[in-house]
Amino acid sequence: MRKRQLGNSDLYVSEMSLGCMSLGTNEKKARTIIEAALEEGVNYFDTADLYDHGENEKIVGQAFKDVRKEVIIASKGGNRWNEAKDGWSWDPSKNYLKDAVKYSLDRLQTDYIDLYQLHGGTIEDPIEETIEAFEELKAEGLIRHYGISSIRPNVIREYLKKSSIVSVMMQYSILDRRPEEEALPLLQERGVSVVTRGSVAKGLLSELYFEKASNGKGFLDYRSGELLEVLPLLKEKVASARALEEVALQYNLANPAVASVVTGSSTVEQVRANARAVNSEPLTSEQVSLIHALTKASQYQEHR
Repeated sequence: MRKRQLGNSDLYVSEMSLGCMSLGTNEKKARTIIEAALEEGVNYFDTADLYDHGENEKIVGQAFKDVRKEVIIASKGGNRWNEAKDGWSWDPSKNYLKDAVKYSLDRLQTDYIDLYQLHGGTIEDPIEETIEAFEELKAEGLIRHYGISSIRPNVIREYLKKSSIVSVMMQYSILDRRPEEEALPLLQERGVSVVTRGSVAKGLLSELYFEKASNGKGFLDYRSGELLEVLPLLKEKVASARALEEVALQYNLANPAVASVVTGSSTVEQVRANARAVNSEPLTSEQVSLIHALTKASQYQEHR
């Protein structure tokens, strides 16, 4: 599988990342999914302390115990579980993040995290304090690099001005083109990579598009009726000879700011299918232009 440099770091990540949130808590089953990803050439695995109350990090750590140097582990922090473990609060403070990393390292059974990410963020956060935590963790050797997981343009701009982030994880797809105007060009210009999630738009950009679009719920600023018009056109004009999932993932990878697409898989078959999609033929510039003509170039409204 092809690899791309993550920002200006020394990390070269596979174009497909395994989003570990969907692994579940059955360690044996999760292990088969992780091993399938490794077989497909995936070297980049994304988890978080929030997932399954830390159990996800434990499963990931156990799986890579003997091949630690061969993989890139990304985790996230900033969400503090309450005592009842039935909800969490946002805490991007320096003290909390520095403690959270140590707990994550223990669960991951490793001495360092390759990429540590702030799991959210708003413009009201103590951003300088958060950055100070990241920089100290780098200096201490507990993390190699850091980034943020955010779709807020104002937050992204603050981190670009004040920090040495190497990546931003954000939702991006053919049906969610909001990052294209404010975020992606700026990040590419600054040498910061994008790691995308939500590439298949909750299954709408899959061969199950008609079933998914018929639920009447719509998606972002697309009403259900609009989806039932746009998705068949995408299938007919761009994906007639290939799976719609392939087009969805390749659309993200066609943007030069994007380093990797995070794909969730709850079965080995899904891992294989996602790998085929990422390894398939890139879209042509004409196909990208056609997708632009068929879909909305939306902008961020409430997420500032």
